[in-house]
Amino acid sequence: MSSVLPQIHLVRHGETAWSLSGQHTGRTDMPLTQAGEAAARGVADRLKGLSFSAVWSSPSQRAYNTSVLAGFGGESVRKDDLQEWDYGAYEGLTTRQILAERPGWNVFRDGCPKGESAADVGARADRIVRQLRETGGNILIFSSAHFLRVLGARWVGLRPEGGALLVLDTTSVSVLGYEHDPGEPVIRKWNQR
Repeated sequence: MSSVLPQIHLVRHGETAWSLSGQHTGRTDMPLTQAGEAAARGVADRLKGLSFSAVWSSPSQRAYNTSVLAGFGGESVRKDDLQEWDYGAYEGLTTRQILAERPGWNVFRDGCPKGESAADVGARADRIVRQLRETGGNILIFSSAHFLRVLGARWVGLRPEGGALLVLDTTSVSVLGYEHDPGEPVIRKWNQR
């Protein structure tokens, strides 16, 4: 378990009104709540002493502003592939509302009408994984829950649907890395609050 191997730190954005209410927030550009801003500032202490060769963010204001409040705004490069799942017709709805119309629905298995499937999100995650492995070095990423869950699954070779097994709270920090060498990708930490 070498500390010389690169590590990828993932930060889910701070709280928004819709993350608080449980509404699916894909492409709606929601601002952080005051509590979300305060929690984003707290991420700085949790990453103190770490250095990163690159900082990437989803283009959403909730992710990018989390990076700014955590002290990484000047370094943060926005990448479209880091956007949250496109929920299409389910944007702004809660899981309970969706299940009332479509019993048994699961975003990771069933995707979203007029939005993305798990395979679509997985393809974006795969492009990010390739870039991470090509770039090397420690990298810090700010994005949203469902996308980061798929990214974590794809990092360790699970199908995109494997993201259903990984839960993320707002402003949580997770770490992807390797066990012995770059041929052994692992999840080193997950959903650290």
